[in-house]
Amino acid sequence: MSGRGAAAANVLVKLIVGAGSASPSPPVGPALGSKGVKAIDFCKEFNARTANYEPNTPIPVVVTIKPDRSFTFNLKSPSTTYLLKKAAGIDKGAGKVGLNDPKIGTVSLKHIYEIAKIKKTDQNHENLNLEAICKSIIATAKSMGVEVKP
Repeated sequence: MSGRGAAAANVLVKLIVGAGSASPSPPVGPALGSKGVKAIDFCKEFNARTANYEPNTPIPVVVTIKPDRSFTFNLKSPSTTYLLKKAAGIDKGAGKVGLNDPKIGTVSLKHIYEIAKIKKTDQNHENLNLEAICKSIIATAKSMGVEVKP
């Protein structure tokens, strides 16, 4: 316990919503409506804040709902796998990955660096250097069957 007594706590709701296409239909409406938040208010603000993204890019968002039913939300960058698939021009990763399995796509180190710059904007990556983020992205690429070329 944090010593707050009987004060109501904030509620966190994690969603993945297409950029510029949030609507009160599932998953947004039920997730927020069940917590007493008007989904349409969230949708309007979310769509405005994601207008600069390519439409329908899956954006992870964490909504903090306060006891008075007001809310704030933080946008995160699209998933590393999504960004790698876009860069490699593929629809999905390999079913299995081994030493002799064919690579299903290729990305350059420049792609890796650009993805790392996007990921650096997330709170959980802001204290990491770009080299560490790049190494993580390269590992993810390998696990998907995507080859990284200089």
